[in-house]
Formats: sequence, structure tokens, C-alpha cells
Amino acid sequence: MARLLINELFFSIQGESSRLGRPCVFVRLRGCHLRCRYCDTEYAFKEGEGMEIDEIIERISRWPCRLVELTGGEPLLQKPVHELMRRLCDQGWTVLLETSGACPIDTCDERVVRIVDIKTPGSGESERNCWENVEVLRRTDEVKFVITDRADYEWMRGVIDRYDLKDRVDTILVSPVNEQAAGTEIKGCAALSMRTVAEWVLEDGLDVLLQPQLHKAIWDPSTRGA
Repeated sequence: MARLLINELFFSIQGESSRLGRPCVFVRLRGCHLRCRYCDTEYAFKEGEGMEIDEIIERISRWPCRLVELTGGEPLLQKPVHELMRRLCDQGWTVLLETSGACPIDTCDERVVRIVDIKTPGSGESERNCWENVEVLRRTDEVKFVITDRADYEWMRGVIDRYDLKDRVDTILVSPVNEQAAGTEIKGCAALSMRTVAEWVLEDGLDVLLQPQLHKAIWDPSTRGA
């Protein structure tokens, strides 16, 4: 029986993406091969327990919600995640996959909404971007940039133009980074204000979705399972 290493499984409010504000079940998988400066889930690198896919689906079914997000860590590092996504889609859930963009996404079930991060230079991991993913994006997928400063913003603009992202997906997400203290494996990062980025976006007439991390406004930013 296929098993996955699960860090946490919880029911909360979707804090990001075009589904912002909607109730959502989150399945956070253990493990990540990146070490972004601003990572706020360092605890997912090594904490977690094995669960069979049947058990995961049974747990998800306990909540009155048909929206599920698989996140991490990096979910695509665990191959059985594809079986989980397929079975959830078969059973009528809307499935979101949040991925770092450093793993190929072409083998995902076509019914899955892939939210693909493109790492900016400020993340410290931009050299790990899997640019082949751009070629297999669907309109229903979403592309996400976390930006740390003006240089990241300008870099993002260049990527949007160079890869014609507005013609590939309906939603391009922009997230100003929140302050993140240094951790055991994370360097930490200063915050970039939402207002500053909003002014840049308006000045340039950029067709993007500026998103807060809504869950951090509702609950304490350090709260797990929220």
C-alpha cells in the first residue's frame, strides 16, 4: 500500500492563490530540497510520519470541504503523491498542488490546479527553477512570485515578458515577503511592505494578483495548522 510522509493535515482558510479566503483542507508533505531565505515552514523539512493514502483520504473526508491543497515542503519529491492527487480528483475534490517549481510538473493529473512558484534571486534558490515547467502550463494553473525587494520585482517583470506568462495562465500571483527570522537551515529575510509593491504594480499597470498571506493576518504568523 502506497504511503506518504505527512507533516500535518488540517482544515483552515486558504491564505493565498485565486482561492484566497475559501475554506480548504491542507495536506503538508514532509521534505524539501530547497532552502529559501524566507521559508516559513522549516519544520516540514524533517518532521512527519508515514500515512497510507487510504488513511489520508479518510482524514480529508472528515471536513465539510471539497477543496484540497497539497503543499510542503515539496510534494513532488514523493512519487506516491500522484496517486493521492488522482484518487482525490476521481472522488470529486478540487485539488491544488503548491510546488516550488524546482521539480517537473508534467506528470501531474491534468485535473490538478498546479500553483507553480518561480524562485526569484532574493530567495537564494533561483538557479533551481525548472524552466521546462513553463512549456506545460495550462490556463487553469497559477504562477507565483515571492519578491524580497525592487530587484526581485524587476526580475519578475522580465520573466513575465520573456516567457509570455500572461498568455499561458490566467493568474500570476505576487507575494511580498514577510519578515522571517533565521532558522537552523534558513538565513532569514526582512519584510517587504504590501503597500510598496502595490504602488509598483499600479505604476506599471501590471496584470497580476497581489496577494497577502491571509492566514497570517487571521492567526499568529507562527501558528502551525493555520
